[in-house]
Amino acid sequence: MKEYKDTGKKDTRSGFGDGLTELGKTNENVVALCADLTGSLKMDEFKANHPERFFQVGIAEANMIGMAAGMTIGGKIPFTGTFANFSTGRVYDQIRQSVAYSGKNVKICASHAGITLGEDGATHQILEDIGLMKMLPGMTVINTCDYNQTKAATIAIAKHNGPVYLRFGRPKVANFTPENGTFEIGKAVHLQEGNDVTIIATGHLVWEALEAAKTLNEAGISAAVINIHTIKPLDANAIIKSVKTTGCVVTAEEHNYLGGLGESVSRILAENHPAPQEFVATQDTFGESGTPEQLMQKYGLNAEAIVKAAKKVIARK
Repeated sequence: MKEYKDTGKKDTRSGFGDGLTELGKTNENVVALCADLTGSLKMDEFKANHPERFFQVGIAEANMIGMAAGMTIGGKIPFTGTFANFSTGRVYDQIRQSVAYSGKNVKICASHAGITLGEDGATHQILEDIGLMKMLPGMTVINTCDYNQTKAATIAIAKHNGPVYLRFGRPKVANFTPENGTFEIGKAVHLQEGNDVTIIATGHLVWEALEAAKTLNEAGISAAVINIHTIKPLDANAIIKSVKTTGCVVTAEEHNYLGGLGESVSRILAENHPAPQEFVATQDTFGESGTPEQLMQKYGLNAEAIVKAAKKVIARK
């Protein structure tokens, strides 16, 4: 069984900030817009180094999306930054009409996603944003798992022509993917091979999936673990190949089970290779105020929940 080491907990939003800083130095067409949350999005260094390419729009997210769409016409590559709730729900009409429908090269970068936003509570803890964004034609949807992968994804999406939704989080989480690793949009990462169950995870749940695989291995259960960082386009071949070997699947995500990664995987399997599936996700509910750890435990978004789901789905084979 392959071992992954946590090299030190880091927040994924810092990965975005550092990736954006690097882009500022290497790509003069990259511009950044922020809705009054420069510090929270870790965009300070880009602002300091490139003030002529940084636009503070204030608490006016819809205006920010419209400005970003307009900038693409002149060849700029705009990166917008605010909380995931304000990046999607508050501005969905502007994204649909001015970005997705028009095919504009806007990078919508969303921090503080999911319930690990924590104490700010349900009004800020968006758990439906993946569903909102993946339903938009032409929208690429990326949900990264740690600091290193978020930095790599930020750099990679600047080279991708078309609208992108990049989702990341607030808390410090395990940093375990390779430093300066390559990021290939739409290509799943096989972290662990296994024969008894496939665990497909995204975002903060990828590390939890690896921890779950360790526990399962101690119980004599061989679990494959796949990191799906790109939810759209989804790597169907990787999913089908693994599930053909294991015969069942658990999906794990910090999102509502309605509209998230799990539903996308279900569609792939229904069309190509039907198999039992269990969902580790929030169950059609809003969150509440609490620490990230408390909320992940209460809503069943951790290694313990993945282990239970794996044993349950194996029994269904």
